[in-house]
Amino acid sequence: MTQRAPHMLLPNQPSSFQTDQVISEIVGTVGFITLNRPAALNALSLGMIRSITAHLLAWRDDDAIQAVALRGVSKSDAGLVPFGAFCAGGDIRFFHQAVLAGNPELEDFFTEEYALNHLIHTFPKPTVAFMDGIVMGGGMGLGQGTSLRLVTERTKMAMPETQIGLFPDVGGGYFLSRCPGHLGEWLGLVGETVAPADAVAFGLADGLVESAQMPALWQALGEMTQVTLPAIQDMVRPHLAAPKDHASRARDLIDPVFSLPTVPEIEQALSASTNPWAQDTLALLRKRSPLMLHVALAQICKARGLSLADDLRMERNLVRHSFHPYHLGQTAAQSDTVEGIRAQAIDKDRSPKWHAKRIADITPEQVDPFFASPWPEAAHPLRGL
Repeated sequence: MTQRAPHMLLPNQPSSFQTDQVISEIVGTVGFITLNRPAALNALSLGMIRSITAHLLAWRDDDAIQAVALRGVSKSDAGLVPFGAFCAGGDIRFFHQAVLAGNPELEDFFTEEYALNHLIHTFPKPTVAFMDGIVMGGGMGLGQGTSLRLVTERTKMAMPETQIGLFPDVGGGYFLSRCPGHLGEWLGLVGETVAPADAVAFGLADGLVESAQMPALWQALGEMTQVTLPAIQDMVRPHLAAPKDHASRARDLIDPVFSLPTVPEIEQALSASTNPWAQDTLALLRKRSPLMLHVALAQICKARGLSLADDLRMERNLVRHSFHPYHLGQTAAQSDTVEGIRAQAIDKDRSPKWHAKRIADITPEQVDPFFASPWPEAAHPLRGL
């Protein structure tokens, strides 16, 4: 629902707030979007993607709207509270059910999600993401394209897709490849959770604020008269905390390894090191899908030379092949992606049985077809970007 009303914090919201997965309101000249699926850490459903898209398109063309802000809600002993969780990603349980049932909405989900990512990145008005709490996968897709990305001491940021036999999508190739050095390869392959200070240092956030300040900043946005990006930055600046930069130390370890051109070479370099970081990273790498590690590295390297639209079109090709790896002689149900989701979210045994046992078992003939489009150029689902 969209309403022009005085701004109210979550406990005073009308009863419909308790049921709608996306809540919108217009306060002053700002459109506010709240993700309200706290039981799933605000994981995106197709309906949520369509609702967010519809609001953004309407506000893009509404001269009365000067800016847009996004947040999520979380659960506490007192009920729903504002902030605390931004978005944990796409609804992977739905992915699993849809692919096994042959539900065509799976195709719609990724086409419309990636189109939404592009819309946010190219939105002509200032956008602010209040990235408190969990910000992973699809949550990164929502937040990374905004004009101002705020994190808190509670932020846990990651692109963990290789854990479920997928690759860092939602524009991940684009924004990870533009991190300093080769941090993007490390983040995309290993799926490490990034601390808020590192998120700022890595270029994945613009500022760190205390979580206790978020309600006041959210409310202050609605009280501004001229809502330009410089004005928003000026309003936020006094509340910014000075993050301690952990990234400079990490870069010394990460860049020499994750700048290597192939996954087997990365594995070998980690294996040859006695550094505890290298050994921990190697252990994590060997838990991921060997196939999708190769795909993810190629994706990030290719994306470094692509526009956002071309990257999203490439990722749309990749996700189709991830769920339908016919070139590997596998059905959808046999894919590493379905198996990874099963292990992490369905059976929760955390023991995926990947088709390849070792990173060294993967060949270019298995990887290269992921990057071939299943559609003619004129029929690509993201041809209009």
